[in-house]
Amino acid sequence: MKEPFGIYIHWPFCLTKCPYCDFNSHVRSDIDEARFLFAFQREMKTMRTRIKYRNVSSIFIGGGTPSLMMPQTVEELLNTVSTLWNISSKTEITLEANPSSIDQSRFHGYRSAGVNRLSIGVQALDNQELKRLGRRHSKEQALQAITLARSIFPSFSFDIIYARPGQNEKSWYKELEQALHLSGDHLSLYQLSIEEKTPFHHLYTAGKLKIPDHETAANLYLLTQELTHKHRLPAYEISNHAVPGAESKHNLLYWRYQPYVGFGPGAHSRFTENNRKTVTITEKSPELWMKSVENYGNALVQEEYLLPSQEADEMLLMGLRLQEGLNLIAYETLTKKSLSSHTKVNKLEEEGYIEITNNRLRTTIKGRILLNYLIKELASI
Repeated sequence: MKEPFGIYIHWPFCLTKCPYCDFNSHVRSDIDEARFLFAFQREMKTMRTRIKYRNVSSIFIGGGTPSLMMPQTVEELLNTVSTLWNISSKTEITLEANPSSIDQSRFHGYRSAGVNRLSIGVQALDNQELKRLGRRHSKEQALQAITLARSIFPSFSFDIIYARPGQNEKSWYKELEQALHLSGDHLSLYQLSIEEKTPFHHLYTAGKLKIPDHETAANLYLLTQELTHKHRLPAYEISNHAVPGAESKHNLLYWRYQPYVGFGPGAHSRFTENNRKTVTITEKSPELWMKSVENYGNALVQEEYLLPSQEADEMLLMGLRLQEGLNLIAYETLTKKSLSSHTKVNKLEEEGYIEITNNRLRTTIKGRILLNYLIKELASI
């Protein structure tokens, strides 16, 4: 069985910058879409000299707000990928969309372009909360986007942020129940994190933004697991839930530490070259990225081969987020160390934070609440 291979395309533009967001997104009033399309195509052709012909298992068009792109641009991007690598009827092709930038004709255009999975940035099902999060859409627009996605795309998902300021178990229970009734076969539920250099971070450090304490956040997480399991949408990754068999191929590719190549401003890639794991990162500024690609065919600002120990750390970080857990054979092959027989691992297992079955080390629900601590402990072995 051939190893999965993914492609990520980053469209970096948004209408506004949300106050919690630290993604590489930029607000621009005027975007030369044709020029950016040409740059994407040139970057892809340059990378094709390094990434030989592969079957593409998943394509993810993220951002930013990709649903600001014209459907024709999306179609041209996918056509370029298909001339360089192999896209089949089994390839999962996801596009991220915001409810404020969609309509029926646009959705039909994306579907005709080849998109077969839509990921909608809903974030909250309450107008006051949406305003607090800096979102441009209303609850009503979100519901309309979900209804349209259900009728047009073979698969869809939407995101909700929880552990928001002032949120408690009662209010989250009500909102999550509504989200689960609206969901299809996939739902992403992210705890709000305060990221540095964001407006939320400035407010938080100034004491003007209060978020749930650790105990409340843990209780919200446990409630989330209880309700999603009840609705047959269990977690396959710490923040992603799906009907068994409907997990996002692209999400799994990241968490299983499989190869992918990224295109666009600030995009990352991880693939094997000369029998070594290679990491590349591109220029974040959209304008500098575009000019560099136009002049040189790429906009790489960082490129390195990872040491086996670095690979192992990344594999551990990714694998422990998955419900299926870390592949111990692959991890121990890299590190030349046995985790399963280590006294620290045995202690964590006895305390109910992890469990080992079928050559997989995975966190329990109790352990996932302390995920960062567990990663630090295991990485130090």
